[in-house]
Amino acid sequence: MRRHGRYDYSPIRFRPRYRWPNGAGLAVYIAVNLEHFAFGEGLGAELAPGGPQPDVLNYAWRDYGNRVGAWRLLDLFDELDLPASVLVNSEIYDGAPGLADAFRGRGDEFVGHGRTNSERQGVLDEAAEASLIAEATATIAAREGAPPRGWLGPWISESQVTPDLLAEAGYEYLLDWCMDDQPIVLRTRSKPILALPYPQEINDVPMIVGRKVEGPAFARMIVDHFDEMLAQSAAEPLVMGVALHPYIVGQPHRLRHLRGALAHIAARREQIWLTRAGDVAAYARALPAGIVPGA
Repeated sequence: MRRHGRYDYSPIRFRPRYRWPNGAGLAVYIAVNLEHFAFGEGLGAELAPGGPQPDVLNYAWRDYGNRVGAWRLLDLFDELDLPASVLVNSEIYDGAPGLADAFRGRGDEFVGHGRTNSERQGVLDEAAEASLIAEATATIAAREGAPPRGWLGPWISESQVTPDLLAEAGYEYLLDWCMDDQPIVLRTRSKPILALPYPQEINDVPMIVGRKVEGPAFARMIVDHFDEMLAQSAAEPLVMGVALHPYIVGQPHRLRHLRGALAHIAARREQIWLTRAGDVAAYARALPAGIVPGA
């Protein structure tokens, strides 16, 4: 049977115990996906079944996120004093001028998220995929003053060599693998790279677009997931991410319920480490050898 070879089986129950800063058991980060889409071609989530291109209905629905939804989320994060990890398509800088500036002004972290979510990197040959990673990284570095430390592939798309290419490009962590509630070290052909927990259920695309869950239920999922993980974290360190797309949860009827869920988390900030994905990765990388599985 074919195996990936990136990590070994390690049951969470028998791992070394450690704590996050200030003795917290649970680290929580908010991931905001700033995505730009091609008009009349390529991939994109759909509000309604798409027709022939140009699919104006679905394109415009997605574009609402950058024009309106993301700005509403910024207001909400400021209101609740929430840090964010911004998963940014490099095309955002030209496609939505000023949007990245607003998140940068808050001190938020920028994570590489490819060039555009109109494409998948995992279908490319190795040279083309390496070029995609290099192009997106260079654009973000030029705009932010430093290259991103973390990466999430558009559509969570990976080839057989994606972790190798990311490690070779200088990345410290990736978010594509959702197999754990703790950071895990992955093997690559050059040097290790950290896999940081990224949610595929506490994520509005799979839930709201894929499973047709609506705003109240999605907000309830966030609260229930948080409360259960907070209780579990008394015994072991855990990481919880909340993945948001402005064109989905930035819609007013969903934002209303999201506000309550994030306020529930923010009200417990003294019990948790409310942080950014890159800070979790840096803390885990600094732990003594043998603490993080795979190290």
